[in-house]
Amino acid sequence: MSASSASARRVLAPLALAQFICSFAGSNMNVMINDISQDLDTTVKGVQTTITLFLLVMAVLMIPCSKLTDRFGRKRCFVWGLVLYGIGALLSAAAPGLGVLILGNSILEGVGTALLIPPVYILATLAFTDTASRARAFGTISGMAGIGAAAGPLIGGVITSAISWRAAFVFQALIIAVIIVLSRRLRDPLPADPSRHFDGVGAVLSAVGMFFVVFGILQAQTDLVLMAVFVAVGLALLLGFFVYIRAREHEGKEALLSTELFRNRTSNLGLATQNIQWLLLMGTSFVVAVFLQTVRHFSAVKTGVIFTAATAGILVSSLAAERLAKRHEQRTLIRTGFVVAIAGIALLIAFVGASKNVFAFVPGLLVIGLGLGVMLTPSVNLVQSAFPEQKQGEISGLSRSVSNLGSSFGTAIAGTILVSDLASGNRSYALAMAVLAALALIGLAAAVALPGQPRTVAQPTPQTT
Repeated sequence: MSASSASARRVLAPLALAQFICSFAGSNMNVMINDISQDLDTTVKGVQTTITLFLLVMAVLMIPCSKLTDRFGRKRCFVWGLVLYGIGALLSAAAPGLGVLILGNSILEGVGTALLIPPVYILATLAFTDTASRARAFGTISGMAGIGAAAGPLIGGVITSAISWRAAFVFQALIIAVIIVLSRRLRDPLPADPSRHFDGVGAVLSAVGMFFVVFGILQAQTDLVLMAVFVAVGLALLLGFFVYIRAREHEGKEALLSTELFRNRTSNLGLATQNIQWLLLMGTSFVVAVFLQTVRHFSAVKTGVIFTAATAGILVSSLAAERLAKRHEQRTLIRTGFVVAIAGIALLIAFVGASKNVFAFVPGLLVIGLGLGVMLTPSVNLVQSAFPEQKQGEISGLSRSVSNLGSSFGTAIAGTILVSDLASGNRSYALAMAVLAALALIGLAAAVALPGQPRTVAQPTPQTT
């Protein structure tokens, strides 16, 4: 049964706001790099590691935490995640050094986000059962995700310049308190199952494997051999994870993830596009923000204001998502989004050498925002709607894990290229952006390979639970 307008607002408000603040947290620190480095006596590399670890902790724990929603209940995990996130934000605000900042931001906020994000998409899927309302719900949540990531530098820059970088974490804690109040009226339509098995071995293999891959990329700046070793170990663990879950299924046991999730061509390609979309968003945000602060010596607020262009682009295209979905196939929107985003990256590279004016970055960021906003919602729709209700917990966790892994890849790969040679200025910036453009071409190839789909989100087959 379709949710009424009033109940839709009650459900969507806390879910969309939760997605906003988690995406905001992934990018707002980009404009605080100089302030945090000076205050905590650390380096740009140290702050980059903190940001990347936050994104990585989310990615590696998203799948295990999505399984916990079945065991403990979706609303309960949502609230637990909010509380843990709030504690981490307050600890980060009071951090006396980089170690405490990593504990509060990277660990506690990261774990809290991994707990609360899967319920966002599961509860939205279960609450909005008809085609039109579910499309609107995903459009709102995905739009808030993009806006949060794009607006993070602006809001963070304003708060940092007006008060302090610490106040930005207090701001996050206040938003979390508002979400907790709004979530009191949320209802979990499915009962929790405390007897549900949890695959601990699978959780460790998947988490450690992803950690080693991203941590290895971060070593590229200092030791290429060490990087290769870490990445190789990570890939071996991920291969071992897949072999392990397949063996458990053959034995008739429940695994952390069903291998069925990897046999859906539409979902696999949709996940690939999600990964690269977030890689582009977070990679561009980090590279441009660091370049403007360390090479052009812009203040936090000036850097943040420039990102208004990307925020505006995502907002405009996200608001048009439902109307566009009625007129065009979802794969067409995703393909178009990648083409537009690549054009935006080209503008960012072309204008950086042509002018030192602050407005030289506006056209590129605006175009990238437009491209990303066009394709964020269709990708989520494709993946979530490829499976029935009883698989929503698993696919939601996998989807969010893949997206956050893309975010951490963006900061790690493009950020490492830039940070490794900041002294070269425009050259390292152009190289980092060129790498992002090359990865965007891979995303475009995945989008081109997507099979035809209905113009609106498909409704999952009804299942009894």
